[in-house]
Amino acid sequence: MDAETGTTTQLIKLEMDANGIRKDLDVTQIYLAQRNLEKVESLGCYRHLNELWLNGNKLRQVTCLRDNFQISHLYLQDNELVCISKAISHLSCLKVLMLHNNQLTKLGETINEMRNMQALHTLNLYHNPLAQEKEYRLYVIFRVPSLELLDRKEVQPSERAKAFRRYKPDEQRQLDSVAFGRRCRVPSIPVGSSTEMDQLPVTALTDSFSGSDDDSDLPNRIGDGEYADNHLAEGPVKRSVMQYSHFDWSKVPRAEERRLNSTCNVADKAQIITVRFR
Repeated sequence: MDAETGTTTQLIKLEMDANGIRKDLDVTQIYLAQRNLEKVESLGCYRHLNELWLNGNKLRQVTCLRDNFQISHLYLQDNELVCISKAISHLSCLKVLMLHNNQLTKLGETINEMRNMQALHTLNLYHNPLAQEKEYRLYVIFRVPSLELLDRKEVQPSERAKAFRRYKPDEQRQLDSVAFGRRCRVPSIPVGSSTEMDQLPVTALTDSFSGSDDDSDLPNRIGDGEYADNHLAEGPVKRSVMQYSHFDWSKVPRAEERRLNSTCNVADKAQIITVRFR
């Protein structure tokens, strides 16, 4: 609905009459763009409001959405907003949020408003003072992991990985050290070293198969807190250690061989061959 003159409430009512809408609950879209509005009255009576255009006005703050919870598309660009704290954090259904061309200065405070917006996939913040902050883009990508499009540019997987390494380095080191459900010790080898390939640990371990699942003697389980602390203290992990195990049945006689050859040792057991590599 397109507003022309009067207060926002009057404008909306006029448009409802013009479009044959009698109940406030039937209003799902409101268009109040380019009206030089300095303030918008509460829109709480429009409980099913889904899309709202308030762009191109003179708004310095947003106080009209405190009782709206179903908005998925919100257009607030081209205003004079200086702060959105406690204004939109309850909009957990938000998918598209346009905030470009405003006067937002506090990056952390602004992004904190989006902490509950798990469906938010499109966000514009360019042409705000906060967009000049160092590593602004990485910070936003890290804090709002659901984003697919930021400032009209698609979020790349490499950017997500870089943001995670930048703001969660300890967790990233732990992830890098996990292979096949176990934490493996990884020596620190300088990247690009001429002896890097020579130092890669490749070992084959052979154990008798006892049918037991008890691995309590292995110090590299993820739950081993002491080892995890020691591992993190070793410095950044260059690559993950991979571990591959399989049974060696070549020395175990088959049932037919045992029947034909009485000298076969029935007690022969399969062996586990484990190979660890990077």
